[in-house]
Amino acid sequence: MSRRTPAAIPDSFLDGYAILLGEVSATGRALGRPEREALRELGERAAEAGYGLRELVGLYLGETRRLWGTLPGVARAAGVGERARTGDALLGAVEATVSALGEGHERATRLAVREEEAARREFIDDLLYGRSDLGRLAERAERFGLRLARAHAVAVAEGSGPYDDVHPLAGRVERELIGRFGERDALITTKDGRLICIAASAEPALLEAFAAAARSEAAGREGARRVAIGRPHTGAQGVVRSYEEALGTLELGEQLELSAPVLRAADLLVFPVLLRDRAAMADLVRSVLGPLTEARGGAEPLLETLSACAAAGYVNAEAARRLSVSVRTLSYRLERIKFLTGYDPADGLQRFTLETAALGARVLGWPGNPL
Repeated sequence: MSRRTPAAIPDSFLDGYAILLGEVSATGRALGRPEREALRELGERAAEAGYGLRELVGLYLGETRRLWGTLPGVARAAGVGERARTGDALLGAVEATVSALGEGHERATRLAVREEEAARREFIDDLLYGRSDLGRLAERAERFGLRLARAHAVAVAEGSGPYDDVHPLAGRVERELIGRFGERDALITTKDGRLICIAASAEPALLEAFAAAARSEAAGREGARRVAIGRPHTGAQGVVRSYEEALGTLELGEQLELSAPVLRAADLLVFPVLLRDRAAMADLVRSVLGPLTEARGGAEPLLETLSACAAAGYVNAEAARRLSVSVRTLSYRLERIKFLTGYDPADGLQRFTLETAALGARVLGWPGNPL
């Protein structure tokens, strides 16, 4: 709802106010129910026209001050006592007027907010489900700060409980991002219990800030458990695609028991392909890791070693600490993996194959479950 300057409020919003004050000053009467309702309607009209309550009240108080000395009851008051009684009646009328104007203005504002929230929720549903005419969707998007002709990426935050639009975390994240980045090509919302950020691909720092803010435990409040970021794509359908990628990445993180708090779909592209073809995944695990079953103690300790090394960035001392073994034991295990599989964890490309197969083994439950 737009706001105008106080000077822009026309005198029509003072409808009958001078007559009303004149009668109150002459008779000392209180405002009647019809008069209060008429003032409420004026407050509604002002809100619908885009005028703020402070400006409207200022208009009425200014008119009260202008009229005060000319009002019949004030001008004809015979003594101090009569002037006091008249002043008290007038102040009571002004108080009732301001109260009625405020009630009407707030009533209209609440209705406008509900309508805006309903329109925003309908837009979010249509956008993320890929519904509605694309041209019309693009027009509606601009109302909420998005330019769908550009490429956008979607980040999704998931917590221990559901998020909605009134959740404290949603408000805190939105305030923090607006404070840092201003009104950019971005939108913060919630969907299906998750907190969502849609941002132009030209604003990668905004998505990173969203992930950090969503996970922050500021003011003692619990942050999001995990954040997934989809790849940028163009147009309204691109938003849907990025959103689905982010959701898929969250699900993949659960399946693979990934420890990283922020996951990016771009880093995990191989896994959706494998998950869609479990036979291909099983074949990968069998061909790459199958020989580990010949090791003393079975394949499990060597699989744990691969996972620990990947999590530690292949810093042997850190990986050994995570496994609670010596660096010498870790080196021995890596040599056994190389000997049995033919893949060298020290080689970048071969390491990637081993990691992919190890994650596939986790998805399939191997070696506990037969392939």
